Amino acid sequence: MNIKRIVTLSVVAAMAAGVAVAQSPAEVAVSGGEQASTTVAASSNATATNTETATVEATTENASASDNASSAEINVVPAKPTKPTPVAPVRKIEEMVVDTLPTVNEALKIVLYNDNTWRYVRDRSVRQDSTVFEKYWSTDVISPYREVPLASLPVSVVIPLVDSLKSYHYPYQGRIISRYGPRRGRNHNGVDLPLKEGSPIYATFDGRVRYAQNSRTGYGNLVIIRHDNGLETYMGHLSKITVKAGDWVTAGQVVGEGGSTGRSTGPHLHFETRYYGQSFDPERLIDFNTGMLRRETFLLKRKFFDIYSRYDQNFEDEIANEEDDKREAAELAARRYYKVRSGDTLSGIAVKYGTTVTRICQLNGINRNAILKVGKTLRVR
Repeated sequence: MNIKRIVTLSVVAAMAAGVAVAQSPAEVAVSGGEQASTTVAASSNATATNTETATVEATTENASASDNASSAEINVVPAKPTKPTPVAPVRKIEEMVVDTLPTVNEALKIVLYNDNTWRYVRDRSVRQDSTVFEKYWSTDVISPYREVPLASLPVSVVIPLVDSLKSYHYPYQGRIISRYGPRRGRNHNGVDLPLKEGSPIYATFDGRVRYAQNSRTGYGNLVIIRHDNGLETYMGHLSKITVKAGDWVTAGQVVGEGGSTGRSTGPHLHFETRYYGQSFDPERLIDFNTGMLRRETFLLKRKFFDIYSRYDQNFEDEIANEEDDKREAAELAARRYYKVRSGDTLSGIAVKYGTTVTRICQLNGINRNAILKVGKTLRVR
């Protein structure tokens, strides 16, 4: 693969704009044969606001909330995103990139480095060609997914929450006064956070505003943002909306001010997370007490759409997810790659790495008579 095109434009732009890019960013564009760019940012810890966009869905806080979706989880995100932090110097890491690997999500790649580290990266060219912001898109209907049956959604789906730029910001930080689940004979499809009227409410991830108006329902003034990972976030009871439908927003951008519009007994933020119209407990993603994101990648399971399925009731699932993550990370760390040089043979490479020609062929989907092209990267372990 051609990895000579290292692009630092995003980081330079972020530095010029004074945007906080979490974790000592170094941005790399890794291009394959068709030059479809993949953006990478190396990181360490801090806050985040940068990347591209968003996806997914909606429904009311009232009793009539029933649709469809599914989800998933993975790594832990560092430091609570609050104040902007200086952008670290850009590192030249073109020689560090060994290969990029596809995942089940075509917009998400895994980039491997020669120091045996790896990270998830969004392929922005895929997002630009996707229908995420076209299919089931409505700026005046709260939930456009009513025709999508719950049974049609996968049993589980991996949802990347942030990429290497750590594009995340809490919508509002504080203690929860009403949690996800049944409440007074109704389904409470999100969490409630008390606040002072006029408090800023932030976009949680990068995305596009799908709905921004007085809903004339229990939500009151409501903003719905669709994210490119298939999720939608709802922010209700706002006293003021500062964005309009169709706007592209970045994580940490103020989208409104807290209030008490709609069915509300006092100023608070009603916050929901949905996937194809199906709600699930937002606490699975965010620790609202600290403002921290619990995972970088989330394994969303269809059973999470049950109104009785709360984050604190599924510790076994959480432990299992963490164990799966550790195994995946260990497997990736154990992998070894080799870039073919002039005069190399499969047998010679096998001897060098203490493996067999048969195993190299299995790992790379080639036969033992394959012609080795100089510069081609082979997985050897």
